[in-house]
Amino acid sequence: MTRQHLAQLRALPPQVAPSLLNCDFGILALEMERLQAADARLFHLDVMDGHFVPNLTYGMPIVASLRKHTQLPLDVHLMISNPHEYVEQFVQAGADTVMFHIEANSPPRPTLEKIRSLGAAAGLVLNPKTPLSAIEPYLDLCDQILVMSVEAGFGGQKFDRVALEKLRTLRGMVRPEVILEVDGGVNEATIQDCVEAGAHLLVVGSAIFKHDDYVAAMRRLTGLMEPQARASG
Repeated sequence: MTRQHLAQLRALPPQVAPSLLNCDFGILALEMERLQAADARLFHLDVMDGHFVPNLTYGMPIVASLRKHTQLPLDVHLMISNPHEYVEQFVQAGADTVMFHIEANSPPRPTLEKIRSLGAAAGLVLNPKTPLSAIEPYLDLCDQILVMSVEAGFGGQKFDRVALEKLRTLRGMVRPEVILEVDGGVNEATIQDCVEAGAHLLVVGSAIFKHDDYVAAMRRLTGLMEPQARASG
């Protein structure tokens, strides 16, 4: 996100970030309207290249199309090889945040610097098996950090609770304004634990899109993140 969007989100309680990978792309504009009516404050976009991860999703044209239909921040998660070569195109397409994997074959510091120089917020992503020490040298350039609770690019995985340990540790390592995000298996059963561990953005897919009523689904998830719900749980 741009610095302005980042500050606005940081001032809010923890937020659900709907992952558009799970929406109906045949009615994409309508899906976004339904999510905005359900009080979504941003959209999360999973970009997969079929190389860094085995699945293939979408690229810059879809990001540009989404940008035409919303003023909400577009939170772009690059699961691609050589992200340094593509970050400028994603920012030009309308990405507010560009996050890339520390496991990808791009120099982290120059890539983060490039994203920030283009006016977008920059972030690193790490898979469950990757230690925090891998990203520690670059935390000074991160506006956002995405902790994966499943291995990126593979479906049907169980939520790995190592993500909670990483979130708790990161909260003491990063600047207060850095947003921590979690992705993978976030649902009614895990969302409370993620917020308690320090996540401010919760990427959610099927826990929203498996329901016909997005408003009800979002309210249910948001309710579980509220302090009184966590205390009673």
